[in-house]
Amino acid sequence: MYKSFKIVKVDSKYCDYLRQYDNKVSYNAGTKDLRPFIGVLFMIDKCEYFAPLSSPKPKHSKLKNTLDLIKIENGTYGVVNFNNMIPVMDKNYVIFDLNKKTENRAENFRLELLRNQLRWLTANKKDVNTKSKLLYNLYKSNKLPKNVKDRCCNFPLLEEKCREYNK
Repeated sequence: MYKSFKIVKVDSKYCDYLRQYDNKVSYNAGTKDLRPFIGVLFMIDKCEYFAPLSSPKPKHSKLKNTLDLIKIENGTYGVVNFNNMIPVMDKNYVIFDLNKKTENRAENFRLELLRNQLRWLTANKKDVNTKSKLLYNLYKSNKLPKNVKDRCCNFPLLEEKCREYNK
């Protein structure tokens, strides 16, 4: 049985901490709101794994689904970057309020995009979970093609750093 997905904001200080050990951890702060992540993909040793979402871009329609990337609704709603998934514990994130009411048009558009992403990901939960675990297991068993492994975060190292950070 798969856990329910949630759209979350991962603490930018936590991401900055992880980036000290692995420069492939996504940036999660700046002039925009915090980057949304999709979780819970799976659990390893008390760590939940979350993957960053990317909003739609023209290039997404041309991309293919790969070991480390899945297009959301053929790229219409963006992509999930499994290669940049990170381990987190519950104190490292807050859940997005997707029911928030706002007068800001851009914010409403963003919330609608997140709802559409979550709907599609939930409808395709088995494939999303299978793909994330496959990438993780191939990484750990050193069976990924070099070009894919080079794009991936160092999952075992980040698990260790996640536990240290959350002590």
